[in-house]
Formats: sequence, structure tokens, C-alpha cells
Amino acid sequence: MSGKDFFLKTPDLGDTEKIELIQWLCKPGDPITKGQELIELVTDKAAFPVESPYAGILKEIRVKAGSVVKKGEVLGVLEIKE
Repeated sequence: MSGKDFFLKTPDLGDTEKIELIQWLCKPGDPITKGQELIELVTDKAAFPVESPYAGILKEIRVKAGSVVKKGEVLGVLEIKE
């Protein structure tokens, strides 16, 4: 598949000091559907699933599970279908 890269970033989860990437729900090479949950993030207040805005393939994971991340940080790369 030849597609366009989309950089999956940590969303704005409000005024929080610590955001932890708990787990990836897929692995590189997996086909992804639009709306599919890809990642679980947790703050001191709640857990947040991160959904894919596009269909495609998970091309790369840039941040491992268990890492603390910042808003806007690139977590992974999707190769999206055009």
C-alpha cells in the first residue's frame, strides 16, 4: 500500500501534569480502521482511549508503553489509505 503518513500525537487532555501511555492496542503492520482504539493514556484523573482518525496501517510506534508523554508528542505513525 502506498499512502500518506499521519503522525498520531498526544491529544490535549486538559490541565494535567502527567500523561502516561499505558498500552498500545495494536502493533506495527496491523491494519487499522477509522475510529479503532489504538492507545490507552491515563492521567491522574482518568483513562483516555485514543482512536484512529483514519483507516490504514500502523507503520511505526515511537513511544513505548509505560512512558510519560507530553501534549502534542508524536506517539506513532499511520500510513493512511487515500
